Amino acid sequence: MVFALLRYGLGRRHTPFRVLPPTPATLKPSYDVVVIGGGGHGLATAYYLAKDHGITNVAVLERGWLAGGNTARNTAIIRSNYLTPEGVAFYDESVRLYRRLSNDLGINTMVSERGHLTLAHTDAAMRTMRWRAEVNKSLKVDSEVVGPDEIARLCPELDLSRDKRYPILGALYHAPGSIARHDAVAWGYAMGASQRGVEIHQGTEVQSLEIENGRITGVVTNRGRIACGRVVQAVAGRSSEVARMAGLTLPIRTVPLQACVSEPVKPVLDPIIVSGSLHVYISQSARGEFVMGGATDPYALYSSRSTFEFKEVLMADMLELFPFLGHARVLRQWAGMADMTPDFSPVMGLTPVQNYFIDSGWGTWGFKATPVCGLTMAQTIATGTPHPLIEGFRLDRFSRFAQLGERGAASVGH
Repeated sequence: MVFALLRYGLGRRHTPFRVLPPTPATLKPSYDVVVIGGGGHGLATAYYLAKDHGITNVAVLERGWLAGGNTARNTAIIRSNYLTPEGVAFYDESVRLYRRLSNDLGINTMVSERGHLTLAHTDAAMRTMRWRAEVNKSLKVDSEVVGPDEIARLCPELDLSRDKRYPILGALYHAPGSIARHDAVAWGYAMGASQRGVEIHQGTEVQSLEIENGRITGVVTNRGRIACGRVVQAVAGRSSEVARMAGLTLPIRTVPLQACVSEPVKPVLDPIIVSGSLHVYISQSARGEFVMGGATDPYALYSSRSTFEFKEVLMADMLELFPFLGHARVLRQWAGMADMTPDFSPVMGLTPVQNYFIDSGWGTWGFKATPVCGLTMAQTIATGTPHPLIEGFRLDRFSRFAQLGERGAASVGH
């Protein structure tokens, strides 16, 4: 093995494998579908358009670098223990897709099933956990309420003492809860899409949209104009700004969401731990880093910056759960932009503009939906009819007073 690696590394005849072809020098005059946003959702949509529907004359437009937005600024948690039937069914399909994603894409996405514990510190929180567990079970999702003894078995590192500000009374345990490698997911979809003929254009900013008689006809970029048949926007925190180019006003408020990681340590924490009362969550990555985050910032802002205040408040609450973290040093800190809807559910599917589709309102839960979002949006774009799994996420639900009320399962930011 050692000699084979040396021969491979030092050999002159080896041509390195290129994951993606270089960005085309020019844009085509027209495309069947233009995807605005080169993050996980946009790339997944392009991949399934080509793979499942044979639509390959597709351009993915990314103003920065590939998957450099919220895809690179999340904590990579996967779960389906939501509260509404629409949310549970949607995210459970995503969990199933994630389980086979490495084989489908031919890249190791490092999906690791850990189990997910949502802690309850009050009687009211315990009632909500029982409610969520019953909804989950009715839809055949593995979810149950557990007490302190079972929590201690699942996560012996937690401080379960009673003489605390927020003693742990129980938890909602979701065994399929997982983490994955976010950049591998995005690059896997990009690789699969490009191999099927999809063009991925980095450094290409959409400047305006052309609409004639209520129908999208063209996209103007910093590299020229494109005529198009259909357009889908998947731009996360920039959703309201891009939708405004199409004459749409979205019920979205954009706020920063911060997170951080510690220095790597020996693996000690297997499950993902969440506390809605303390507004914190934590998991340990395959590299040994503790990945930590909390609630969104309380004010609207289009900026991905970090603050000392977040870190100070987060660490105070985190130490109540895991006192041993007092010895760990923070390695790095970052922030993304969360596009929050009033009912804590996404906005997906058709819009009042003909052939203009939207994928937005992901708030703090966009990464876990990446596969199912791409799958359902691709079918919706190809057929012009909303996929059954996203019927409840229609934009017009707000004017019809048909909100979904997912806040009780959104927890604190993941």
